[in-house]
Amino acid sequence: MESSDLNRRKNGRQRKLADGHSPQENMTDMRGEMSTSEPEVEEEAEGLIRVADSEDRRRHRPPTGIRGELGNVLLLLFLYVLQGIPLGLAGSIPLILQSKNVSYKDQAFFSFVFWPFSLKLFWAPLVDALYFSRFGRRKSWLVPTQYLLGFFMLYLSFTVNSLLQSEKGPNVVALTAVFFMLAFLAATQDIAVDGWALTMLSRENVGYASTCNSVGQTAGYFLGNVLFLALESADFCNKYLRIEPKETGIVTLSDFLFFWGVVFMVSTTLVAIFKRENGHGKGKRRVPEETQGVMETYKLLFTIVKMPTVFTFCMLLLTAKMGFSAADAVTGLKLVEEGVPKEQLALLAVPMVPLQILLPLVISKYTAGPRPLDIFYKAYPFRLLIGLEYALLVWWTPSVKQDGGFPVYYYAVVLLSYAVHQVALYSMYVACMAFHAKVSDPLIGGTYMTLLNTVTNLGGNWPSTLALWLVDPLTSKECRGAAAQSCGSAAEAELCVKEGGACVTTLDGYYVESLVCVVIGLAWWLWLGKKMKQLQERSPAAWRCRVNQ
Repeated sequence: MESSDLNRRKNGRQRKLADGHSPQENMTDMRGEMSTSEPEVEEEAEGLIRVADSEDRRRHRPPTGIRGELGNVLLLLFLYVLQGIPLGLAGSIPLILQSKNVSYKDQAFFSFVFWPFSLKLFWAPLVDALYFSRFGRRKSWLVPTQYLLGFFMLYLSFTVNSLLQSEKGPNVVALTAVFFMLAFLAATQDIAVDGWALTMLSRENVGYASTCNSVGQTAGYFLGNVLFLALESADFCNKYLRIEPKETGIVTLSDFLFFWGVVFMVSTTLVAIFKRENGHGKGKRRVPEETQGVMETYKLLFTIVKMPTVFTFCMLLLTAKMGFSAADAVTGLKLVEEGVPKEQLALLAVPMVPLQILLPLVISKYTAGPRPLDIFYKAYPFRLLIGLEYALLVWWTPSVKQDGGFPVYYYAVVLLSYAVHQVALYSMYVACMAFHAKVSDPLIGGTYMTLLNTVTNLGGNWPSTLALWLVDPLTSKECRGAAAQSCGSAAEAELCVKEGGACVTTLDGYYVESLVCVVIGLAWWLWLGKKMKQLQERSPAAWRCRVNQ
């Protein structure tokens, strides 16, 4: 971007981070922009009269309704669907890698792919502040990021087979690098689309933006994860979709990447040419974009974190999910390792969709009061117990495996376990979000909420990565059938096999980790969990940013 064309403005102005909140919550009078000089008073008074007359006419005008902006709603929905595709594909890669017997250290390394969405707060101010005014504030980022997403998908479509099927096994480093870029670009696209949604729709219909976000991302993730894994599986396609069986699925990973790479390229070109960002329809009141400086935003974030109450809460959020890391990050991979088809595990997410929609509605009735974290505290030990139940499920899996796969009752048990886990997970999630909304300073609500949500997400990412990395060091194996051989490393295991032996697991690190996580979780619940509950007793002033006092 050339500096002459780049709209930086003197103070590097930008829309305040909103994370689902209307920008009106971020008060502009903090910057003294409402002050006017004396010669302008009469002129401004006349302007206010004209605005009042205009507003009076608008009150008597019937609302346009969603039909008048159906095109914009569908465009937003489509953009969010595109956003979910690379996320769904990234979520399917660990299951594919597990079926190729990669180490859990490799899985831990690949898990960094899921970090960008939790870290986007750190570059969101730049996305909001730097843009070409002629091309459009949001299109300046949306168009290039989606072109890059399409380019990386097209590149992967020609190279992914070699990356997954090299002589030394999957090239995890290269796969991680490429999919990390996909996730980074998808997170950047999310920032641009979130900002555009606030101005693309009129004030009456801006509420549909959050609906487009949740529905679109979920649909995109479903297409890139569940649908892909099903159509890529030869067993699933031969059993349910074909008359004559074949050795491969209906689609391959390279075919899927190529198709969506083309979709990204074509759709981005159409948006760049035909969709005008700055055009306003007649009679449609747009939601104004609030702005503030880039450095001002970063200073504000630092000021919030330095507050003693907020700092304590952030530390609790960063450590709260340690007890769930083994169950959340490793269980699914262990089931695939024990022979459960990865596409069947993915399809179990389908019946969970209605439950995931209803749970927040039900739980929010209990978190709407003055002490939402009480629900968080009560659900915590139940989620720890579910972690132990997951370990028992993995231990039970080999004993019920049959020649034709797994019986129906096994999948029923897995589905029930997953459903109970979702209840505990959503109880904690909704309670946490309710508390964020309760304590966030209303003058800077968007930035405040985004910061707390970012810390919450990071509190789930780092324990999951650590849990995956520790599985192999905690696992004990011995070489049977070959004298004086061991299985302490990959080279030693290969030598054991060459000597006619076989590496047998004597102690699975997953079970050790599951037990340790539950102990750590119980200690956190008994000691730090009470401290989190006590934060609800702090006065509202303890959560107010000093900038606004």
